[in-house]
Amino acid sequence: MTVTGENSKDAITDMRVLKRYKGYTLVRLSLHTGRTHQIRVHMSAIGHPLLGDTLYGTSSTLISRQALHSYKISFIHPITNQNMNFTCELPDDMNFIQKNFKGILVCFLIAIPSWLIGKSFPVIGGPVIAILAGMVITCFWTEKGTAESGIKWTSKIILQTAVVLLGFGMNLGVILQTGKQSLPIIISTISTSLIIAWLLRKVLNVPSNTSILVGVGSSICGGSAIAATAPVIDADDTEVAQAISVIFFFNVIAAVLFPVLGNALGFDTTSGNAFGVFAGTAINDTSSVTAAASTWDSMWNLGSETLNTAVTVKLTRTLAIIPITLVLSLIRAKSAAKDGKSSGKFSLKRAFPMFILYFIIAAVITTVCMSLGVNADVFAPLKELSKFFIIMAMAAIGLNSNVVKLVKSGGKPILLGASCWVGITVVSLAMQHIMHIW
Repeated sequence: MTVTGENSKDAITDMRVLKRYKGYTLVRLSLHTGRTHQIRVHMSAIGHPLLGDTLYGTSSTLISRQALHSYKISFIHPITNQNMNFTCELPDDMNFIQKNFKGILVCFLIAIPSWLIGKSFPVIGGPVIAILAGMVITCFWTEKGTAESGIKWTSKIILQTAVVLLGFGMNLGVILQTGKQSLPIIISTISTSLIIAWLLRKVLNVPSNTSILVGVGSSICGGSAIAATAPVIDADDTEVAQAISVIFFFNVIAAVLFPVLGNALGFDTTSGNAFGVFAGTAINDTSSVTAAASTWDSMWNLGSETLNTAVTVKLTRTLAIIPITLVLSLIRAKSAAKDGKSSGKFSLKRAFPMFILYFIIAAVITTVCMSLGVNADVFAPLKELSKFFIIMAMAAIGLNSNVVKLVKSGGKPILLGASCWVGITVVSLAMQHIMHIW
């Protein structure tokens, strides 16, 4: 038997039928190098069923690689003696490393310096640096080729994994016990932001997904909330990048302005409780909450009193990710069923975002372990890994962003973000005054 190929590493030495299914046949493809792949050959590709244990007899077989996972095969059918030509693709689950490695590596390499720089400049943070780096790179690297699949995988799966790992930083018992004072304020600020986002979406004609992401990111916890919400509403990478950029802009303003504002409003300077609640309820991203609270502690020599209060309130806010994402997934699933975009009746199982369930399980595990005396430092590496994964995902989102579209449509989302931010700040101050916190 003679086997030829456009490239010797692509030459087939054997093709054997492994199993037949309805609509396609599973075939083992052996290459000249000794490597084997399993491919799905659909009946429509060759016009009639495959018979026997092999696809070919003693005739030549030619294979050429069309793309990374696409093969064009020509052979003489053993039953009909017809010359058959078809293109097949290797199943995704059999090529994960080959298919995604380059894209994941690119995101990883962007994430490392972004993570290190973010530690030096916590007000900006690694995620923002990564997304900006990705945007700059994609301006010059327009054709990503074989790296594109891995970049998309990172922006979805790594992002969801980061949200799950975020759960390991939450002791539900401590959060609920310490954060209950701020619960009415948190509910009020979240409601305010979501209502403003919903109303201005129609007034400003902002895309629905962008308004949801800005509203959720402003009201709950910035990048983490956007990371959790984006997969639920099927937001594209440009929409995520837009929301992250808006949130970042007002994070920086809040971190710098709020300590000055707190002093002007007459917050108690002998205790960190009032300003801690204010920072924890009115600033959306943890890095900026930490920066503002630490500044207040330094201004009035309060040690870490303000910081501890602010972070606890902030973590209490973060728990709102659970009901918000569940409600959004239910609304989206019911809407899709109503519009005929999904098959069958509405299904809670299909609508439920599983990564949120894993997030809850992670938080429960952390709570149980800490109640049994396990030191919180045990979970520190997982919390750090969560932050790094968010940075990786933001690098991927930056690489996938349409920068031109982002710049052209930037004004309205910024106005939307400003409205949410001002609304949250005013409501937070009003509720604290009503509750006699300051």
